[in-house]
Amino acid sequence: MVNISQELETELIKRRAVSGVVTLTLRTIFVQIFTFFGTFMLTILLSPEIFGIFFVVSAILNFFVYFSDIGLAAALVQKKDEPTRQDLVSTFTIQQAIIFFLLFIGLIFSSKIAQFYNLDKEGLLLLRVLIFSLVLSSLKTIPSIILERKLNFTRLILPHIAENLIFYSVAVILAYLNFGISAFSWAVLARGFIGLILIYILSPWKPGIGINLENARKLISFGIPFQTNSLLALAKDDLLTIFLGKILSFAQIGYVGWAQKWSLLPIRFVVDNVNKVTFPAYSRLQSQKYELGKAIEKSLFFVTYLAYPSIFGMIAVAPKLLEVIPRYQKWEPALPLLYLFAINAVFSAVSTTFTNTLFALGKPKIVLNFMILWTSATWILTYPLVLIYGYIGVGIASALVAMTSIATIYFVKKEVKITVGRNIFGPLLISSLMCLIVRLITSTYVSNIVGLALTIILGAFIYLALSISILRKHLLEDAKIIVKALIFNK
Repeated sequence: MVNISQELETELIKRRAVSGVVTLTLRTIFVQIFTFFGTFMLTILLSPEIFGIFFVVSAILNFFVYFSDIGLAAALVQKKDEPTRQDLVSTFTIQQAIIFFLLFIGLIFSSKIAQFYNLDKEGLLLLRVLIFSLVLSSLKTIPSIILERKLNFTRLILPHIAENLIFYSVAVILAYLNFGISAFSWAVLARGFIGLILIYILSPWKPGIGINLENARKLISFGIPFQTNSLLALAKDDLLTIFLGKILSFAQIGYVGWAQKWSLLPIRFVVDNVNKVTFPAYSRLQSQKYELGKAIEKSLFFVTYLAYPSIFGMIAVAPKLLEVIPRYQKWEPALPLLYLFAINAVFSAVSTTFTNTLFALGKPKIVLNFMILWTSATWILTYPLVLIYGYIGVGIASALVAMTSIATIYFVKKEVKITVGRNIFGPLLISSLMCLIVRLITSTYVSNIVGLALTIILGAFIYLALSISILRKHLLEDAKIIVKALIFNK
């Protein structure tokens, strides 16, 4: 006989998950629009060389970020039982000890790193500011975990919104005032302090110092494999960027960073929002495979339905965008990279959902094996392709490696019964059709910014019309679920 309390708890989790995804998406629409225009203004005001420096220095920082955590935060979120005060204090203590050690090491070697990459004083300052920002970021971990465990994403998203508004406002204003690379330094500091203050207001938690060895051991048993995946992701992406910083010019690195930024923007907007909700929600449903399977299918459709038109729409308008916007032709050499990284984004929209599911099911070792494959393939392919095709080789390698990520579907289907094709191919088809129509219109009729803006709006209507004609039943079904969750969620 089905346990009534468990049934009610499952229904509550599902409602909160759905409302959480919708809330995060709706609340981040404004910040994503603001981020889009902030990034757009920075690419106009700053040179590819400055973007290249910021891209390389940020990659160096991510090298420190990996060692700032051993997966304890993820372990607390994935934990079946409610974390105790001892769990939280142990995690906080271990993390702060690691952070301050890394801060000490980073500041000592920052001058040597700057000298290695021929960074000037402003580049060195940016590096040191980013290293210091690790402290501010780490202090937010426990309050964030508490909100994630409660599936309280309404509060969790507010510091993120404020951080983005502050970062891009400060960066754009200072870039306009010719601060150069220092615009990023001040923006990073402002973002860090604002986010830290807000998260403690929204999720009060009294820090403590102490380690319970038994609790720490249990958390680390999940955390180490989880964090090893982060190490491999670091080697696949950021360590590769650090290496490329010595064999490509900063302008070429800037092209790579520009193309990655724009191509992955839909992933950051849609997939990241969904994953913030689905990882804790899937973790709570991990023993109820039928409900979990339905939740995976819904999130997969939601991700592809929103991400794919953004990716394909960007491919359609990018050439005309560079043509009609003043001072933007400087990014034209990055167009081939944009298309190649867009292939990566198409596959990532799907594979990220499945790797996220495997983590929630307590299967980090499967993801670890994939990360070993992807990291090895990236390094093996990138260097020779860069020697042959120059900086375009980075994009070619990225696209080829991304195609292998569909294999994650097999391992999830071994654990949970799900239907994949129905939730992917519909959005892929109508996004492709919309892309072809918009590309034809822009290449034939558009000659200025106003015409381009009108074409983008027309593209959205075309996508909506195709959706209604092809996916009406699916959309109505999901709309009813969303409305019900928003009305009855407590």
